[in-house]
Amino acid sequence: MSPAHQIAVLPGDGIGPEIIAQAVKVLHAFEQKFGVAFTLEYAPIGGAGIEAAEVPLPESTLRLAKSADAVLMGSVGDYKYDNLDPKIRPEQGLLQIRKALGLYANLRPVKCYASLSHVSTLKPEIVTGIDVMVVRELTGGIYFGQPRGREGSGKEEKAYDTLVYSRSEIERIAKVGFEMAMSRQKKLVSVDKANVLASSQLWREVVNGLACQYPEVELSHMYVDNAAMQLILNPRQFDVMVTENMFGDILSDEASMLTGSLGMLPSASLGEVRPDGKRNALYEPSHGSAPQFAGQNKVNPIATILSLAMMLEYSFGYAEGAAQIDTAIAQVLEAGYRTFDIMGEGATQIGTDELGSRIADALLALPEPVSV
Repeated sequence: MSPAHQIAVLPGDGIGPEIIAQAVKVLHAFEQKFGVAFTLEYAPIGGAGIEAAEVPLPESTLRLAKSADAVLMGSVGDYKYDNLDPKIRPEQGLLQIRKALGLYANLRPVKCYASLSHVSTLKPEIVTGIDVMVVRELTGGIYFGQPRGREGSGKEEKAYDTLVYSRSEIERIAKVGFEMAMSRQKKLVSVDKANVLASSQLWREVVNGLACQYPEVELSHMYVDNAAMQLILNPRQFDVMVTENMFGDILSDEASMLTGSLGMLPSASLGEVRPDGKRNALYEPSHGSAPQFAGQNKVNPIATILSLAMMLEYSFGYAEGAAQIDTAIAQVLEAGYRTFDIMGEGATQIGTDELGSRIADALLALPEPVSV
């Protein structure tokens, strides 16, 4: 057996521990099937961090994340923290760990399984066969720009946020977009608002400047409002989309509904290569913590299991093994097993735990690929 890979597991809040448990279940099946080993160390973040150390990102959690080969995370947030100062609410733990680890590139694949094409709110002929990769810049833009704040009072009170990007920030995320397109269908759409925003004008200029380094990639540009419309009108036209932080946040959530549920959308957040040759990376579902469903064994763990598959591919190089997890998920869905969010006529509704177990069993039953 190969030396163990080190994974920091941050279950988070709400449904986080339940969905993480299913990903870990599939990971153990992966270990059994392929003879690889993983060492898991758990730590709190978000509301769990507040309970453990009075901050959403405890220092011990951050140290663990920095030393690990990869981070697998659930979701953060709970209604009971809504009255806290925004600077110390659970969601800050996620923003802080992204910044501290330099996780500037967020990858959100959007794929519609054939057996779920009828679950989408769009017609099956629109969503069948979609396979889009949204590449979102994650550590810049309006979510982090300064100055920001509120001032004044009464009718003259105002609030402000700053949308700022440097050329270097745009270059590094655009390169991820181009390289991702090179590994797929060689089509890249850069999304901006260059008809209005100065930051988008620089964005478009930088992306165009890089295009000559990737002559095989067909580059086009869309304004964000048109991109939002086109995702609904004709999603199959897209291969890779690259965009800034806020636009990517909105568009990827919109794109997730093409699959029928936000519970189907995984993500990977990647940083620069570290001095030890490894790359900081965090894998998490794109949905929230849904505290109203916590402890009910009813939520969909597939986004988290797919995030695990992305970890196995991008952090550990097990591309074929990761593809088998995707195949196992497809087989379970084709057999008609569903959680409540993706139920359809003739399907069998099961709980979180059973769906995770069925996916793990399906993975073990698949013929082994030529390599992991």
